Amino acid sequence: MSITQAETPANTPSAWELSLRTWEALDLPEGWQAEIIEGGLFFVVPPSREHARIVALLQKQLYREILRDGSGLSEADVHQTLDVRVPLRSSLFIPDLVVLPYSVLEYDPDGMVSDALLAVEVTSKSTAEKDRKAKLWGYAHAGVPLYLLVDRWDPETGRGETTLFSAPENGRYTSATKVPFGKDIDLPEPFGFTLDTSGFPV
Repeated sequence: MSITQAETPANTPSAWELSLRTWEALDLPEGWQAEIIEGGLFFVVPPSREHARIVALLQKQLYREILRDGSGLSEADVHQTLDVRVPLRSSLFIPDLVVLPYSVLEYDPDGMVSDALLAVEVTSKSTAEKDRKAKLWGYAHAGVPLYLLVDRWDPETGRGETTLFSAPENGRYTSATKVPFGKDIDLPEPFGFTLDTSGFPV
């Protein structure tokens, strides 16, 4: 037994548990959100109209597919402002959109993310780097099969780009497809449809 173990009472909460307690106790102004990213607490300002417009366009297309007769997503739903926990990365994200099977909401919230079908993040000036790096790693470590990053200021091209990351393996996505705003991007099964990005404002 180490000195640290000997001095720490058995019922002492872990750093992750303390982070969750702090997050749950927050009383934020309307529109604000807080996320835990790799153990740190970050506040997210209310989204801009352009950001909200992209999220709305994505949500409409996803719901259209969910409601289509014969859809492989008939037992799924699209959520906004749902906390998605990745204890392995000491993180709690609030994705712009996440697609989950209905039944998953009955599970332990710490394990729910592993059943997500798709996570979507739309960059804002204040969140872009976290969306590109920490969340990319977090969703990959959690095994989320598809991560859609709508980057309004892609650092490689300097323009709006939509990137679909897929095939997570050993904590990273092994495949990525990037298209500029205005071009379609294919979502694989169980989605099986082409996403239209032509209306995305920068």
